[in-house]
Amino acid sequence: MSIVGLGQDSHRISEDKNKELIIGGVKFDEDYSIEGNSDGDVVLHAITNAVSSVTAVNVLGKITDEMCQNGITDSREYLKKALSYMGDKKVTHVAISIEAKRPKFAPKIEEMRKVIADILKIEPVHVGITATTGEGLTEFGKGNGIFVTAILTCEE
Repeated sequence: MSIVGLGQDSHRISEDKNKELIIGGVKFDEDYSIEGNSDGDVVLHAITNAVSSVTAVNVLGKITDEMCQNGITDSREYLKKALSYMGDKKVTHVAISIEAKRPKFAPKIEEMRKVIADILKIEPVHVGITATTGEGLTEFGKGNGIFVTAILTCEE
């Protein structure tokens, strides 16, 4: 039986130059970062929420707040925690849509696909990533933040 999970997340851009910009588990060489208690990896947060919609265990929130208080700010660990609740379900595909004016995603998409595939234990060909500026119609398209939607397909 196929199961579909839906997740989304958004974060404001921060002009903090002391924090690394990490999106999809990949470091971007920019002079700004993303606001958040963790590394702010908006892509991995959206995937984590999609997993949570499959398992009915909300990981982002109380669980990740406790992890953050214990010094765990790497969003890869949050996604792995969400995946630990999957039971006999197996991820078969993830589709990710990013809306943002900055940074430029095209040069990093292949690397992001590989990192995400590794965490989900699927082949990179099963990680689809698209990015758009949305023609600048929203705050994300104007460069003030990043919005991500993730759709996860699983088999039971």
